[in-house]
Amino acid sequence: MSRRKMNLPNKLTVIRFASIPVIIALLMIRSVSWLDYAAAFLFVAAAFTDMVDGKLARKHNIVTDFGKLMDPLADKTLVVSVLMVLATQGRINVIPVIIIIVRELAVTGLRAVAASSPAKKVISASIWGKLKTVVQMTTVTMLMLDGIFSLIPFPIIPIMVVAMTVLTVISGAEYFIQYKDCFKDY
Repeated sequence: MSRRKMNLPNKLTVIRFASIPVIIALLMIRSVSWLDYAAAFLFVAAAFTDMVDGKLARKHNIVTDFGKLMDPLADKTLVVSVLMVLATQGRINVIPVIIIIVRELAVTGLRAVAASSPAKKVISASIWGKLKTVVQMTTVTMLMLDGIFSLIPFPIIPIMVVAMTVLTVISGAEYFIQYKDCFKDY
């Protein structure tokens, strides 16, 4: 029996998943301030793999079912896990975190319904979904480095949290409006 090798984009997705417990551990230790910087660096590196794996998969025509399923799941797990830790530390209010978790679960459910529908639709990321991901990852990084951003005499972090939450709601609503016909068979 032959064994197929995992391609590079899928390896990057697995690395993104594997980075999550390390990032969380660094954030939770917090005994020395440089651990926040290390966690933020790993988070940014993991976020960067999200951009790279998709481009590589499309460029080299190696898009796989594994990648279609696990890539967005890795992104959601990365962002939501870190946001939950930051909320327990009081670095972000829990309400935006709940909104983001509910949206991510709802869109994941919508994708599952669409994939199991008679049309077997695959819901790709929209421009709003991509923008939401960029703003989420930027905001989460800023929250991780809140000590630096608290020196700015402008409330950039609260503004970014609002922007992240609003884009999360808009992009989620867009998916449900665009793919509402997936529910007609249920």
